[in-house]
Amino acid sequence: MSGSVHSIGIIGAGKVGIVLAQLAIKAGYTVYIAGSGSPEKIALTVSVLVPGAVALTAKEVAEKAEVIIVAIPLGKYQQLPKEALAGKLVIDAMNYWWEVDGERPELTSNTVGSSEVVQQFLSNSRVVKAFSHIGYHDLYDETRPEGAPDRKAVAIAGNDPVDVATVATIVNNLGFDPVTLNSLAKGIQLQPGSPVFGAHVDVKMLKEMLSSIPSAT
Repeated sequence: MSGSVHSIGIIGAGKVGIVLAQLAIKAGYTVYIAGSGSPEKIALTVSVLVPGAVALTAKEVAEKAEVIIVAIPLGKYQQLPKEALAGKLVIDAMNYWWEVDGERPELTSNTVGSSEVVQQFLSNSRVVKAFSHIGYHDLYDETRPEGAPDRKAVAIAGNDPVDVATVATIVNNLGFDPVTLNSLAKGIQLQPGSPVFGAHVDVKMLKEMLSSIPSAT
């Protein structure tokens, strides 16, 4: 494992959260994970599926981890421990699904990405969008060592170059090639409805797909 980050917190113990926790443990990170309730509710699941990870409350995860990945239903973003996440780098791996999240006009804008909405709520955190356009099964199956010819790419959108670089290192360590977008606003290109959404392709193809989107610059 390379980079200055040693601990990753994951808020969300569903399919995406568990897979990302598994990849982070494999990459050598200390991993803290929280579900929707008490740590005891997910303790058995974590011990079986993510041995080595520590089950905590969402607030404790936010306080202990250096970087936090949020992988809860997007409609519940306002339940995140805002104060505990202040000053933290938060990776938004969420997507809007009306069947789960209900009708949420603020999350269905054609001009404002959902990660921007999350950033507005987490006003004292630094939000970067990543791990959102590739399905959990592909995240689990498609990891490859750096330099592998069939390695897949993960797109990253964020405002701060240092934060984007930090997330790019995490993406690389977890087994994917990072493709960076230079603003959080461009995260809208990775959401459901975009040609990039669902893509598990290599760097060259992902860049081509992104460049084909009219708003891409």
